[in-house]
Amino acid sequence: MDVALLVAAAAAAGWVDAVVGGGGLILIPALLIAYPGLAPATALGTNKLAAVFGTSSAAFAFARRLAVDLRHLAPVFACAVVFSGLGAYTASRLPARVFTPIVLCLLVAVGLFVAFNPGFGAGARVSRPRWSVAAGYVGAGVVIAFYDGLMGPGTGTFLIISLTALVGTAFLESSAMAKVINTGTNLGALAVFAWQGNVLWMMGIGLAVANVAGAQLGAHMAIGRGSGFVRWVLLAVVVVMVGKLGYDLLN
Repeated sequence: MDVALLVAAAAAAGWVDAVVGGGGLILIPALLIAYPGLAPATALGTNKLAAVFGTSSAAFAFARRLAVDLRHLAPVFACAVVFSGLGAYTASRLPARVFTPIVLCLLVAVGLFVAFNPGFGAGARVSRPRWSVAAGYVGAGVVIAFYDGLMGPGTGTFLIISLTALVGTAFLESSAMAKVINTGTNLGALAVFAWQGNVLWMMGIGLAVANVAGAQLGAHMAIGRGSGFVRWVLLAVVVVMVGKLGYDLLN
C-alpha cells in the first residue's frame, strides 16, 4: 500500500510540476505518511531527486513543441543551480517557517491578481523594456532560485508569474521557461541535500520513473490546451498552497 501511495503521489506531483509547479506539496507529505520516522530533510532531498528527472523531462517536452529561448535561459539556469544550492545550505541554519507568513501573503496576492485579471498571460508575448526583461531573468535565476532551495512551495507559480509579468511571455511559454529554470533549482538544492546525506537514492530513482510519467502527461496537456488551462491549474494550486501554508502557520 505504501509503494502504491508513493508511486501515485510521484506521478501526480510530476503532472502538477509540469503544468505550474507545486508537486512537492503532494510527494513530500506522501513520503512522511508512508515513512513516519523519516527526517523532513530526507523527504525534501528525496523529493528533489525525483523532481529533477520529472521537471527536466517536462522541459524537454516543452522545448520540442514550443520556441523556448534557450540562449537567454542558459545563464539563468546556471544562476538557478548556484543560488538554489545557497538557499538549501541556508535552510539548514535558518528555520524556513519564519518565511511562511510572507510566502502566504505573496500567494494570496498572486491568486487575487490572476483571478481578477483574466487577460493576464492569456495572449501572445508582450513587448517589455530591456530592464523589465533583465529583472525577470534575475528574479527567476537568483531570488526565486534561492527561495526554492530555502523553502520551496510555490516556486513554479512564482516563476510563471514573474516571467509573464516582467519578460512578457504568455502563461504557456512562461511555464515552459519555468521548467528549464526549475530544473536548475532542483539540481542545486539536490546537490546540497546529497552532500548532507539527506537523499534516499534507490527510493528517489524509483519515484523518478513515476514522476517522469506524470510530467510527460502534464506537459502534453498544457501544450495541447494552452495558456487558459495553465491559468486555471495555477489558480487551483495557489488555493491549495494557501490552505496548506495557512494550516501550517496556525499549527
